[in-house]
Amino acid sequence: MAEITNHLNRGLLPSDHYAQVEQVAEEMIADILTLHSSDPLDEVEEGDDGGLAVAVAPPRVRITESLEEEVYVGRAKHVAIRYSSNDRVVALIELLSPGNKSSEFAYRSFVDKALEALRHNCHLLLIDPFPPSPRVRRGIHGAIWEELGGAYEPPPDMPLTLVSYDAGFIKTAYVEPLAVGDKLTAMPLLLTSKRYVPVPLEESYTATFSGVPRRWQRVLEERVEGANGN
Repeated sequence: MAEITNHLNRGLLPSDHYAQVEQVAEEMIADILTLHSSDPLDEVEEGDDGGLAVAVAPPRVRITESLEEEVYVGRAKHVAIRYSSNDRVVALIELLSPGNKSSEFAYRSFVDKALEALRHNCHLLLIDPFPPSPRVRRGIHGAIWEELGGAYEPPPDMPLTLVSYDAGFIKTAYVEPLAVGDKLTAMPLLLTSKRYVPVPLEESYTATFSGVPRRWQRVLEERVEGANGN
């Protein structure tokens, strides 16, 4: 998560945004928050200082799903999630752990907090590197998407999931299913419904992995090979 933060702060984010590790936005505990330090960019489609327009450069993922507008009639609220500094939180990045699926309480707590963030117009990028469990058969994204009124089944041969949510009036999910050992796709981090930055997950992982002692690198590599049946 520190490497993701470094990549974002080295020029990927527009100059009026910054990323910060291990903050808390109300009840949502985030690994990385993208904080906005001035006026909202909701009217901006492209900026000279960073960010891509969704209409011009759509995120490159395998699956894009949107929910009908009618699902949210009467639900849409524009409640800002703030810190004492009054910097407005516009997006969250969450890296799931096995603990998020270890019990019914942990699983429900995470799903509820993710839904709360989306309903407060906070865009969300979830990195779920663990396969579905009997408790969470369709993965965390499947559970979140069902709560929002949709349906998702992870491909049997690609049980891991990267998903970026547009928290706008019409909820949209940009989904990239993965198998163990696949390279991580650069995922869109939505700043507004019309603007995003690509998060270089593979580069961040590689930079982090290079600092792991060789003894544990071998252990991880052997597990990946075992999972792939090699």
